[in-house]
Amino acid sequence: MSAPGKHASFTPIVQALALMLVTSAAAQAQVVPTPAAAGQLKEVVVSASRYEQPTEELPASLDVLGKQALEDGQIQDIRDLAKDLPNVSVKRAPARFSVTGKGNPTGVDANAGFSIRGLGGNRVLMLVDSVRLPRSYINGSNAFGRDAVDLGLLQRVEIIHGPSSALYGSDGLAGLVNFITLTPADMLKDSSGVLRDSGGKAWVSYSGDDNGATLGGTVAHRAGDNAEWLLSSSVGRADGLKNMGSNDAANETRTTPNPQTGNSASLLGKLVWRPTGSQSHTLTLEQVQKDSDVTLLSSAKKLPVKLPLGYNTLSAMAKSAAVAAAVAGEAATQDQSRSRMSWNGSYTVTSPLADRVTTVLSWQDSRAQEDGQTQLATLWANNGLRQRQTSYQEQGLQATVQAEKTWSVSPDWGHKLTYGLDWSQTDISSFADGSDPAPITAYVPKHYFPDTRDTAQAVYVQSEWFSERWSLTPGVRFDQFSLEVLSQDGYYPPAAAPGKSLSGSAVSPKLGVMFKATPLWSLYGNYATGFRAPEGQQVNSTLEVSTAKLLPNPDLQPETSRTLEIGAKARWPRLALDVAVFSSRFDHLIQEKKDLGTANGLAASIANPTLFQTVNIDKASISGYEIRGRYDWGAFANGQFSTPFSYGSTRGTNDVTNKPLNSLEPTKLSVGLAYSSVQWDLRLDVHHQMGKSASDIDSAFIPKSTTQRQFLPAAVTTLDLNAQWRPRKDVRLNLGVINLTNQKYWNWSDVQGLVSNPTALVPYVVVDAYTQPGRYVNVSVVMDF
Repeated sequence: MSAPGKHASFTPIVQALALMLVTSAAAQAQVVPTPAAAGQLKEVVVSASRYEQPTEELPASLDVLGKQALEDGQIQDIRDLAKDLPNVSVKRAPARFSVTGKGNPTGVDANAGFSIRGLGGNRVLMLVDSVRLPRSYINGSNAFGRDAVDLGLLQRVEIIHGPSSALYGSDGLAGLVNFITLTPADMLKDSSGVLRDSGGKAWVSYSGDDNGATLGGTVAHRAGDNAEWLLSSSVGRADGLKNMGSNDAANETRTTPNPQTGNSASLLGKLVWRPTGSQSHTLTLEQVQKDSDVTLLSSAKKLPVKLPLGYNTLSAMAKSAAVAAAVAGEAATQDQSRSRMSWNGSYTVTSPLADRVTTVLSWQDSRAQEDGQTQLATLWANNGLRQRQTSYQEQGLQATVQAEKTWSVSPDWGHKLTYGLDWSQTDISSFADGSDPAPITAYVPKHYFPDTRDTAQAVYVQSEWFSERWSLTPGVRFDQFSLEVLSQDGYYPPAAAPGKSLSGSAVSPKLGVMFKATPLWSLYGNYATGFRAPEGQQVNSTLEVSTAKLLPNPDLQPETSRTLEIGAKARWPRLALDVAVFSSRFDHLIQEKKDLGTANGLAASIANPTLFQTVNIDKASISGYEIRGRYDWGAFANGQFSTPFSYGSTRGTNDVTNKPLNSLEPTKLSVGLAYSSVQWDLRLDVHHQMGKSASDIDSAFIPKSTTQRQFLPAAVTTLDLNAQWRPRKDVRLNLGVINLTNQKYWNWSDVQGLVSNPTALVPYVVVDAYTQPGRYVNVSVVMDF
């Protein structure tokens, strides 16, 4: 018998395989095919193969949320989007960041971005209409997230689990999220699918978790037989995210949310022109703006707040500590905008090389600005105001040419070849400015990393061989990438050395195999690779503050991943089921700002600072499984009953230390009971989230401490109730009661690194400040016209 726990990492795979087999056998025994199933529309996805395919024909684990799902679930932002998806999460910590003093970016980036199967940030490729969204940027107290989208402008969202670099290149290390915007055809088809000359919709919504209100509208029109256009816009306003804290103190012990207001405005315009029956052109203009204004009451130190006497005679280290301890209050504003112009062309051709050619050309400008001010202790009298202004900008061009060719190889086999060229160029810059009151040394404006140009060229090819029961899909992509320093101005000096450029290449193969056991269910296997090229901020960032020094690293290597996945997909008349089991290996993972200690191992000082550097160090393994589907119970009480469900679990190990990976989210289960009739829809969802135990993390204490224990959230079960009433076929009223039983709970991604016990260093505990909202109500009204 094996030693206990020896093969623990394979337990999820064994469990999922057993569940897959049992469920398949049970379903085949109990479900009888009915003719009604033949008329059901197939759900299609573009992101998995770069052309439309039904989800059940793809050898991959994925989620698609269409226009109806987005509306019925009253999904307002990407945090709501991930709620029911297995092994997908979005971090949304409370706004408890700092403007100056010790670096603390907690919550300043709002919906920070997606995490898929335990890895997040820029390791998940995010696209809008297949155009790359800006990356996140974090440095010290500054953080800019990736929530530069408006879900009201979307037709659907596609989420691919696992590496996607074989088709999309860098950043597709852990997965892909593609936001696909509305088209005129979405508004110009009536309920029976017949085209009309004009159409649109208007909506108003309220979200109780942040007192958010949104007003929006979309209109589309056909201009003859060969042109149509669409215009969609929305505006919104919200407060900060609510929680279940109760301490309203205007200082660091506060657990209620900081006062916060936010505004958003979005605009989408599309023009579709078809000069002939064999070609079409789509011009897209998109603008998304978001801003927030936060009064950081939680930054203020408890009274009395004053500087020590004899400040000018203190050492630099003591001065820095005194300033950090002298915060009497802080406030910050953040503005984000993203502008995009894209042209998409599609051509039907007759050629030995292609049946269809598509071309894409896009320009995008993304800007983020954070302005903060800190009121310091009164010993500075009226001059105690410290100010910081930090900006981050990406301006990018992207071009793609893709060809598709389908032909018959034999009476039993067909072949589809997809190949193309990708080119992208992104100019990235960041600048920090500010001012300090006397007697603090005057602030020096700077670039933490030099202005940089990321350039990538790639060629990719995917070959799909298919028969009645089999499909084999090999693919490979070759990328060349470069990171070019455009200017040293404002960086060197004060940096000790000029910023460095780098270049490299990557080959990303994949192979998918699918076997259709019967017309109703299939088995598949998928091997895929991913990579992520180093970023300019990782290679060249440098900073010196009192006793700490951040070093650049021009020798960073790309991160890489390899994932093997097996699964089953079934579309029985009453049961839709997808099961996936995966095992991933990651190499050269980049660890941001690793603590290297001091040069001589002695205590840190001005002359002997603690050194930090972004390095390649980690190897990691992550395995787990995902189950999703829906069971139709049939007709009852003049309506249809069904049960949607999803279940996701991961386990991971840092292969350098052989300890658990802290980033993995606890196992998540969602089960619902839905009722649908002509005028009413009603749905009750049960969400269960496992707790985080000490055995799931690498240490019971936060980093570099033996007394401050890591807070571990307990398991929780919450209920959501959603209803839709259709008084007319063109009017829908949606009502949702979220967290129906008013449970108090935390998400692991929000509390990682949070102290749970009072110590001499931190004599108070603020864990309640990181709780999720209690019971709240969502309401929306949608009218088609």
